[in-house]
Amino acid sequence: MKTLSRILALAALTAAVMSTSARAEDVKAGDLVITQAWTRATPNGAKIGGGYLTIENKGTSPDRLVSGSADVAGKVEVHEMSMDNGVMKMRALDKGLAIEPGKTVKLAPGGFHLMMFDLKSPLKQGDKVPVTLEFEKAGKVAVSLDVQAVGAQAPGGGDHSGHGDHSGHMDMKKM
Repeated sequence: MKTLSRILALAALTAAVMSTSARAEDVKAGDLVITQAWTRATPNGAKIGGGYLTIENKGTSPDRLVSGSADVAGKVEVHEMSMDNGVMKMRALDKGLAIEPGKTVKLAPGGFHLMMFDLKSPLKQGDKVPVTLEFEKAGKVAVSLDVQAVGAQAPGGGDHSGHGDHSGHMDMKKM
């Protein structure tokens, strides 16, 4: 009985370690900490995809996410979705996205996000997509987006669409 308990405990520990290592790793660049980097799987033939992540500025001066690039895409832009007179609009942030000192900015579905154009191949669930982010001060930073399921609303596939915050995430409700 003790042997079975030890085997089960070892199996549980192994599963926990494996699931942790499958997630995007935190990336530190100067005063910035980038976490929870992910994207959604895309169907065959899709030419665009979104990228999501959290950026925390632990410093005393602002920085700005100005652009991105990825081998899998022809172009990567920083975008914002917003409501305007009841109409959802998406636009590129030509001057980038400010990351104020002591603040955290979340790029998530329905708010700020990376827009990957001209995808060269489908994004497949379980894969990792290397992306280079460019910041005004921190410079170029390599991150890896974990590819989640097609309809995922958060890393790990959980649906947190009803839990907005004030850091760029917009609640999206089904009509």
